[in-house]
Amino acid sequence: MENSEQSMKETKRRERQAGSIQSGLHYVEALESDDADVGLCGCMLMAFSVLLILATLPISIWMCIKIVKEYERAIIFRLGRIVRGGAKGPGMFFILPCTDSFISVDMRTITFDIPPQEVLTKDSVTVSVDGVVYYRVQNATLAVANITNADAATRLLAQTTLRNVLGTKNLAEILSDREEIAHSMQSSLDDATDDWGIKVERVEIKDVKLPIQLQRAMAAEAEASREARAKVIAAEGEMNASRALKEASLVIAESPSALQLRYLQTLNTIAAEKNSTIIFPLPLEMMHGFMKH
Repeated sequence: MENSEQSMKETKRRERQAGSIQSGLHYVEALESDDADVGLCGCMLMAFSVLLILATLPISIWMCIKIVKEYERAIIFRLGRIVRGGAKGPGMFFILPCTDSFISVDMRTITFDIPPQEVLTKDSVTVSVDGVVYYRVQNATLAVANITNADAATRLLAQTTLRNVLGTKNLAEILSDREEIAHSMQSSLDDATDDWGIKVERVEIKDVKLPIQLQRAMAAEAEASREARAKVIAAEGEMNASRALKEASLVIAESPSALQLRYLQTLNTIAAEKNSTIIFPLPLEMMHGFMKH
């Protein structure tokens, strides 16, 4: 039942993510513009820029050619508008130095630590929890056009999401269900950052710190529980041993010679340990005979 509910949630999340990606693509297409959309004044500025480049060749060629690395993408703005075609790179691309500007976006996976957060759990226990988040820029155009600082926004959102998720859990759930908490945080962060062109790849809970008094109380509880289990095991052993002795006494009572054999085995064991004292038991029947005389 829990697996089916989890699969349904995962399917809904993927549908929402697919819808957000599709809407993001439409938004990117709306952001990108043709050169004809810049107006008459913009066309005149672009024409003047081209003439200036041609007049200053070959010196101007060093200002027109830009290079981005394999893991980078460049978003070109022409007269303040994003140029059609999306992000450029990797490799070499051409810009107009007078009218164009560009922003480089790192597409590699970025890792950051979530600072320790003081969280009040569902059962009113204060714990300090930290974690780590792995994310990467999936759409460079959205990461530049939709948000001022995608990295800072993702960090703040991760801290808030960690506090919100842990606030709905008990202490026992936080200590035992770390994978489920990390998966829930990843889903929440991924849904929230889709409009920013960011893909949250992984979230991990690093450490859960408890107050010193609570640690001592849990240690005392665990020690008491172990002692109780040890006493129960010892009592069960005594009960089993008494049952075995009872069965052995019944067997010996059926055959009197068995007691003499057991006595000889005991003497053999004592002699092997090189003891100077040997206990010799006297049968009570012999004492009754002396008492009659």
